[in-house]
Amino acid sequence: MALAGDDSRSRASSIRDHFDVVVSSGAELEPVLETARRTPLAAMALVQLLRQSADLDVHQGLIAESLVYSTLQSGPEFAEWLSGQPAIPAKQPNPEPAVLVRRREARLELTLNRPERRNAFSTPMRDALVEGLRTVVCDPSITEVVLRGAGPAFCGGGDLDEFGTLPDPATAHGIRSTRNPGSLLAQCADRVRAELHGACVGAGIELPAFAHHLVAAEDAFFQLPEVAMGLVPGAGGTVSIPRRIGRQRTAYLALSGRRLDAATAHRWGLVDEIGA
Repeated sequence: MALAGDDSRSRASSIRDHFDVVVSSGAELEPVLETARRTPLAAMALVQLLRQSADLDVHQGLIAESLVYSTLQSGPEFAEWLSGQPAIPAKQPNPEPAVLVRRREARLELTLNRPERRNAFSTPMRDALVEGLRTVVCDPSITEVVLRGAGPAFCGGGDLDEFGTLPDPATAHGIRSTRNPGSLLAQCADRVRAELHGACVGAGIELPAFAHHLVAAEDAFFQLPEVAMGLVPGAGGTVSIPRRIGRQRTAYLALSGRRLDAATAHRWGLVDEIGA
């Protein structure tokens, strides 16, 4: 980890690319250190994974991410986080589809449709998104894909109701590695535009970051909270986000848990445009 200013004449400038995280102030450094103290196994796994994935293609990177995520799911830090979560009362399921699919000639619109849960990324949502994206990959007559979210947020992250519900890490890896929307998004990325607003947390930025063009509303914000849970980003973020903002900034976001506003995300290159 390096603490250095932006001055290219700094003695550290010649070696800063070799560090896992680079920050410019003590204020930026403190939350990174706090996360590393609280969940050292997840923090170590994150930076090791980002180093390894830098030399892998998308498919290989996603497999590596899934293996690390599955390993951490059986670790003590995630178990401790999970044990501290309050019991969630059963909720009436939304009868509407988790993803709305609408085709208009050569344009396909995919809308995350759990607005009452800030589009929390659930198993039904994942499966519906996989189904829609497989159609895109297999149908070259679809020349434009728009990915958006219904309600006040694009996606508030993984559905906490489902955390820890899979029977074992091996099964989790088997499902994650064969039903991965990120892999499909990467295959048709040049046709995909993501329209982001409100909360874009965890999967809510990891998945759209694969798209060719990201438009963020002014109220959009971005966050990677997984390391503080004893995990790493598990929806493709260790592959998609470094390709946009680099390994060090990805590590900083994940380790600090910082909430990134739309203007900063645009300046960093995480999104391509600020829109209405």
